[in-house]
Amino acid sequence: MIALVIAASLLVGVNLGILGGGGSVLTVPILVYLAGQDTKEAIATSLFVVGVTSLAALIPHARAHQVRWRTGLLFGAFSMAGAYVGGRVAEYVPGTALLVAFALMMLATAAAMLRRPRRRGEPQPPHRDLPLKHIAVEGLIVGAVTGLVGSGGGFLVVPALAILGGLPMSIAVGTSLLVIAMNSFAGLAGHLTDARIDWSLALTVTAAAVAGSVIGARFAGRIPQDTLRRTFGWFVVVMGAFVLTQQLDTGVWTHPATWAGLGTALLGVTAARTWQTRRATATTPTKR
Repeated sequence: MIALVIAASLLVGVNLGILGGGGSVLTVPILVYLAGQDTKEAIATSLFVVGVTSLAALIPHARAHQVRWRTGLLFGAFSMAGAYVGGRVAEYVPGTALLVAFALMMLATAAAMLRRPRRRGEPQPPHRDLPLKHIAVEGLIVGAVTGLVGSGGGFLVVPALAILGGLPMSIAVGTSLLVIAMNSFAGLAGHLTDARIDWSLALTVTAAAVAGSVIGARFAGRIPQDTLRRTFGWFVVVMGAFVLTQQLDTGVWTHPATWAGLGTALLGVTAARTWQTRRATATTPTKR
C-alpha cells in the first residue's frame, strides 16, 4: 500500500507543478482512502505536504519569470490570516461536513474555470498588479476556506488570479504556488492545536510530491493557456465528484429528488452553454 501512496504522491507534485493547484485535492483523499488516516489528521498532514511541495515547485516558475511577486505576497499575507482562523474553526466542524464542503467548493470552482473567459475591449497590461482592496477581500476569503477544509487553496487561488484578477494563466499558476505555500503553513499552525501528524508518512509523501513538482514545472510553460485552464477545470470536477460520492450516504444517491435535481442542473447548464454559443456566433462578424 505504501508504494501506491508514494506513486499517488508523485502525481500530487506533478499537478502542483503544472496547474499551480490540486495538491490537497489529491493529498487529502490519498491520506484518507489509501493511507487510512482520519479526516482531520489527513487535512493537517496535507497542509504540510502541499506547503513544502509548493515551495519546491515555485523555484522553476520563478526562474521562468512566471511569478507576480507583489500580488502573490500581498494575497498570501491576507490569506494567511484567513487560513489560521479557518484552521481554528475546523476544530469544531465534523470531518464529514468538511469533506462535503470541500467537494462542493471544488465543483463550483471548476465551473468557473470551464466557462469561456469574456472578451474585453481593451487588453490588459502584461505586468499589471491587482488593486489592494481586491487582493485583501479575495485573499481573506480564500484563506478562510483554505484553513477550514485543509487545502493549500490552489483550486481557489488560480481562478481568483486568472478570472477575477485577469492574470495570464501561466502567471496565475506560478503566483498561486507562492500563495499556496503561505496558506498551507498558516493553516497547519491552526490545525496543530487539534490534530497530530505521522511525520514518517508525511515526509515520505512530501519527498515524492517534491520530485513530481519538479517534473510538472518543466512542462507547465509549454502548455497553451486555454488547454491549461480546461485541464485544471476538469481535473477539479473529477476529484470533487469522487470526494462527494464517498461522503454522501447511498440513500441520497438513490433518492428520486437527487436525480431530479441533477437533471435540472444539467439541463440548465446545457441551455446556458447553448445560449452562449448562439450569442457568440451572432456577434461574430462575417467575413466578406
